[in-house]
Amino acid sequence: MKRWGKYIKPYLKYFICGPICMIVEVIGEVLMPTFLALIINAASAGTLTVGGSIGYAALMVLTALMMMGGGIGGAYYGAKASVNFAADLRSDLFAKVQSFSFANIDRFSTGSLVTRLTNDVTQMQNMVNMCLRMLLRSPGMLIGALIMAIRLNPSLSLVLAVTIPLMLIAIGLIIIFGFSKFALVQQKIDNLNNTTQENITNVRVVKSFVREEHEIDKFNFANSDLKKTAMRAMNVVICMGPIISLFMYFSTLSVLYFGGKSVLAGGMPVGDLSSFVTYVSQIMFSLMMVTMMLMMMSRALASAKRIREVLDETADILDVYATEPDKRVEHGSVTFRGVSFRYYKHSEDEVLKQIDLHIEAGRTVGIIGSTGCGKTTLVSLIPRLYDADEGEVLVDGVNVKDYSLKHLREGVGMVLQKNVLFSGTIEDNLRWGNEQASDEELRDVAEKSQAHKVVESFPDGYRTELEQGGTNVSGGQKQRLCIARALLAKPKILILDDSTSAVDTATEAMIRKAFRENIPDSTKIIIAQRISSVEDADLIVVMDNGAITGVGTHDELLETNEAYQEIYESQVGKRGEA
Repeated sequence: MKRWGKYIKPYLKYFICGPICMIVEVIGEVLMPTFLALIINAASAGTLTVGGSIGYAALMVLTALMMMGGGIGGAYYGAKASVNFAADLRSDLFAKVQSFSFANIDRFSTGSLVTRLTNDVTQMQNMVNMCLRMLLRSPGMLIGALIMAIRLNPSLSLVLAVTIPLMLIAIGLIIIFGFSKFALVQQKIDNLNNTTQENITNVRVVKSFVREEHEIDKFNFANSDLKKTAMRAMNVVICMGPIISLFMYFSTLSVLYFGGKSVLAGGMPVGDLSSFVTYVSQIMFSLMMVTMMLMMMSRALASAKRIREVLDETADILDVYATEPDKRVEHGSVTFRGVSFRYYKHSEDEVLKQIDLHIEAGRTVGIIGSTGCGKTTLVSLIPRLYDADEGEVLVDGVNVKDYSLKHLREGVGMVLQKNVLFSGTIEDNLRWGNEQASDEELRDVAEKSQAHKVVESFPDGYRTELEQGGTNVSGGQKQRLCIARALLAKPKILILDDSTSAVDTATEAMIRKAFRENIPDSTKIIIAQRISSVEDADLIVVMDNGAITGVGTHDELLETNEAYQEIYESQVGKRGEA
């Protein structure tokens, strides 16, 4: 409860007032059958007067109004408490996910995180709402109705002494059997969300390969799997209704049989029998509500476990141990000392192997090599998207772990391999680099990245609305906008991870020229597949299989590095050829 107490404490008044209102409703429900019994007994004995009838009627009306007020109040406070509980929990979950490193996110699928933030939190919200409305109401009605039934006729109450324990055993077995099935339902929802997200995110690829039928079949399989699992879980709930009804009808028939004989023998007033039957119904109904509540709690507990997994996940990258939290990146030099890295920490295969490299501030450095050789992983260590397993990464001579994450990442601008734009205007997207940037600054960085003419070609210019993911602009346009966004942050280190692959060579050349002329003091690290993208760099790093195989200028590598020669000849042709 300590885990969830922080979400209850701010709304404690709702958590208190809700159950109190429900108790008021329970008191009215327990008293009503007694009032009815008094009327029936008085009428049977011929002692019911007009004034007495009016008095009883007024009393029942007042009780009904009290019940209505309690019911409305309980529902209102229950809704207020549960909605606020869920909103705060969802906010904490989202904030926790924002603190995750890439490695943390890799441990959860995107679809699973979406399910936990939505469906699982909703299950918790429903449980809180149900508990506030039923946790005291159902047991209260059960206890109150049981006391009133025993007070009316202790011997007839022996029927309940037989049926209630049997019913509780059946309910217990249902709950035990159903708990694991509800946990499995949430996993199947994860699978369906993953399938749906993957398809919608990559819908253009699906259509270009005419794979709609394949994707429909894949979705139908996940959907059918969820349906079957959900039906197996619901069958448990479905079985519960008939079982409870069976006990209810058996108890009612038993009470009518034995109670009827007592009425005929003159040992019990007919009004008391009527009231006793009502109490039996209330007892059985409250047991059914307790069962429904426990079933919902079992599903919510499965969701709570999944939520705790996210909240308890320890972020791999924290800056709480930073020794220089106020330090900012001032120059932009980068040094790798004996750096090794594995994505899977228990694997023997290293993605990066003993990397030693120094990049002076303000230099332009190209990194080239085969696909999968570790280029992106290497530069991801600079802003601490991942942390090195061995060795250290220094920026301005300071270990990146000694910076605060905020100051380190403010000093490192990175245009990732997969360019991402968000829904909103082009202006909004560019201002991710600097929220306070003026219109002139937006235009300036757009011109440097060769994006200004593209933006001006749209009817609404910088106020053009982008669809989610920037799907209404081309790949080359998206790359240029992402570069502009990074430039607006004025980073001391600018990393371009194959970020000009979708633009033509002439545009790319203009972008590189703008970098040289407009941000000469910033360190530029360019990952590329094309020799032309890096040949004029101050330094070129050649990588292969997680290791650096060559460092030098374009001319030096052409003379000394076989791997670079092969890349050059595959793209340009042998030196000296026409």
